[in-house]
This record gives sequence, C-alpha cells and structure tokens, in this order.
Amino acid sequence: MSLPTGTGDFRVLASRDKLKGLKKNFVVLSSKGGVGKSTVSTLLAFYAAERNLKVGLIDLDFTNPSTHVILGINPVEITYTEDKGLFPHKVNSLSYITPIAFTKDLPLPLRGDSVSKALLELLSILRLDGLEYLVIDTPPGLGDEHMDLMYKLGDLVKPLVVSTPSILSLGSVKRMIHLLKEANVGEVLLVENMGDGKLVEFARELDVVYLGYIPYYPGFDRCLGSLEGLRKCPIRGFFENILGKITQDA
Repeated sequence: MSLPTGTGDFRVLASRDKLKGLKKNFVVLSSKGGVGKSTVSTLLAFYAAERNLKVGLIDLDFTNPSTHVILGINPVEITYTEDKGLFPHKVNSLSYITPIAFTKDLPLPLRGDSVSKALLELLSILRLDGLEYLVIDTPPGLGDEHMDLMYKLGDLVKPLVVSTPSILSLGSVKRMIHLLKEANVGEVLLVENMGDGKLVEFARELDVVYLGYIPYYPGFDRCLGSLEGLRKCPIRGFFENILGKITQDA
C-alpha cells in the first residue's frame, strides 16, 4: 500500500508505533447516520472482550458519542489513569475510551482535520499495553478527517463499513467504498445491519469482503443499556459470527 503516512509528525509516528504492536485495528465507518454503526462497533468490541480477547474500543464521535449509552455507563463513572500515558477505562475486561468523560455530555464540535488530529493526539499518549485488537468508532460520513486518518495510519488499520440494505443507504455506501478504494486503503470490510443477507451480491460487485448480516430485531433496544442485557441479547450470535471472521487470521 502506497499511502503517505505523515511521518514528520511525532503524533503519527507514536500512533503508528502503538498500532504496530496490535494484531488488528479496525476503523468502523458508515456513509450516513442511523445505520447502527456505533452499535456494531460497541458490540463487536464487547463480545470480543467476553471471549477473553484483549480489545480496546475508542469512541471518536466528539459531537454525539453514544457507545457509553449502549454499554450502560454513566459518564461520571468513567475515569482514566495517567502514568507515562493515559490508561483506558475498564468495562470489565474491555479497555474503553470515550470523549464523554472529558466533555461531560456537552458537544465538542470539532471540524475537518481537527478530528483526526484529536485521535492522533489521543493515540500518541494512550497506553495500549497488552491489547490485541482496537475498534475505532468514527462519526458518520466520509469527510476529510476520515480520509486523513486512513492516510496517516496506512496499512495498520482496516476500514469496516456498516450499512443497512435500504436503498436510501446503498448509493452513499457505494460512493464511500469507491473513495476508500481510490485511496488504496487495502481490503474493505462490510457488515450488513438490520438485514437478511441482501448485500452479499452488492459486496461482490464492489469487490469488498462481506462479513455477514445482523438481522432486524424489534426488541433490540431492550438489549442496550446494561452489560447483562448485551450478554443475553437474542441476536448476539450474529455479532459473534462476524467477530470470528475478523479475528480468525490474527
């Protein structure tokens, strides 16, 4: 892969050095809001931790973070320890970072490359000791901040796109995938959310890796907001099937 990596920036060097020590790092993307991207990010990371995999979850949505809601965590309970860097908050065995701990539920309207700079700043000081996997939940859309992040972290991260099978989503998803491929980011992964497998052919046509689907479940909201609810969720197996695919060759 021939992406420029911005190696003149210490934060880029430090971030890349940290990510090199992990088996796999996923940047989770969606072309628009409302498709369940943060839910997919959070549950893949949580179920990985439940399997005793050493995984970290970073919520990068500075304007509207929601992963703490999915996990059922009160922002005031989130604490970070500093010792030659920043240690993530622990949710059982899941290492967790969210901006809500700093913003206290107030919006932080970063724009443009400020988002990627914020992540690089965070990664450069974050202690990822002992982790094997990192899941980075990004804001919806594909702006300059997303592409800047992909360029600077290069082949150390894998883009994982979340989409519903709705015709309202597919056009923008196709454009997103084309942009990622034009940027030569390597293998693009696709998860179909609230579907039944309709995007298999769509993925084949776009030459992306179809990881599977998560069905629409009317009672899904009852799974959210507590760790026990997530553990007992009836569609947990669909997430774990996808998890098995993304961790099998690590």
